[in-house]
Order: sequence, then C-alpha cells, then structure tokens
Amino acid sequence: MSARPGAVGAVVFDYGGVLTTPVRDSIGSWLKRDGIDPTSFSRTLKAWLSRSAPQGTPIHRLETGELSVPEFDRLLAGQLLSNTGGAVAPFGLVRGLFADLRPDPAMFGLAEALKRCGLKVALLSNSWGNSYPRDRLDALFSPVVISSEVGMRKPNADIFRHTLNLLGTTADRVVFVDDAEPNTEGARRLGLHTILHTDSVTTSLALTELVPGLVSEYRQGEQSP
Repeated sequence: MSARPGAVGAVVFDYGGVLTTPVRDSIGSWLKRDGIDPTSFSRTLKAWLSRSAPQGTPIHRLETGELSVPEFDRLLAGQLLSNTGGAVAPFGLVRGLFADLRPDPAMFGLAEALKRCGLKVALLSNSWGNSYPRDRLDALFSPVVISSEVGMRKPNADIFRHTLNLLGTTADRVVFVDDAEPNTEGARRLGLHTILHTDSVTTSLALTELVPGLVSEYRQGEQSP
C-alpha cells in the first residue's frame, strides 16, 4: 500500500471481515454448533474459492446472484460431512455460517471519521446471499455495491471499474480495504491503493498516513457519547 499524503479522495471498504468481526470466527462457531466436520468444509472452500478454483464454481455463482441460497445450501451440503461422518442437512447453511457475524464499532467509527475529513466512503462486498444492515450502510456509504445485485464479483476488474465509475474518480485517488488478499491484489492491478485488513488498529494506522486530519477526527468520534 502506498499513496501520497493528501492524494486520497475516497476509501472503499469490504463488509464481512472488515466492517464486522472476523468471518473465520463466525464459521468456527457454525462448524462447532452444527457438528460439521471442519476438514470437509475447508476442502470445499479451497475447491470453490481458492486462487486455483475454476471460474463458475457454486461460490462464484452465489456471489453474482446466479445461484439462490437454497440451491447453494443443497450443493454445499452435498460436499460436507458431520463430525460423525454422516450427511449434513441442506437447509440454513449460509444463514448459520454468518450467524455470529457482528458489526465492528471501531471500523464504522473509522469510516465516519473519514467522511468528516471530506472523503467519500463506499462499500464493495461479495454477497453470499446473507443480509446486510442496509439502513445503516446506506446512511454512511455511497455507493453501496453488492456483488449479487450487480452480477459481478471481486477480484474481477469489472466490479472495481463499476465502483470507480459510481464514485466518479480515478483509481489512484482510491484506497480499497479488504481482508482477502486476492481481492486487494485485483484492486492493485487496476491502480487502486490497497490495505489488507487484519484488525481495526492496523487499518486505522495505515489510513492515518494517507489522510491528513484523520487522527483527530477518529479520536473525536471515540470520545463522542
């Protein structure tokens, strides 16, 4: 990640795992709660979402809206095993996978501080058919780009270009924050500045190097009731 201080005009955030608690924690809770064999899930995730996965996997089609959640649940259940080696019921898998995902107040506070600094803040998320707190997101982020609604998905170039067009700015003026390295790599290839998110402290420190005045705005937000 690199940019000249003062050159940034917009920050685009991913949702799950960036503006929320880690997705891996929610997945871990789901596997344990529903008695699903973690190895079978990891194997399926690698086959359907890794860098080497072919185009058009069930996850890709779910993210672009070509596959419904019930259809995906059935396909996913067919790849999973229970901890006892039995079959997994093909109902509510996506809902259970994201059930423990919670908004991260620190990251929402960071987005609000960026907006007070005069920057545009946007959202770009690959959806698994899961629900979003749309009222809250629409009030803070503009645009809000959800993969299943636009028929495109990260890390493909078309969804980044679409987001830039909606922002009305050039790639070199935008920072993209995501917790998945393939997505930040895809954005970087188009010229966006990128931050690979691991936690709110690291991301906020990276952004304070790029946005004059962010530190004071962020602290002001933390002190507000």
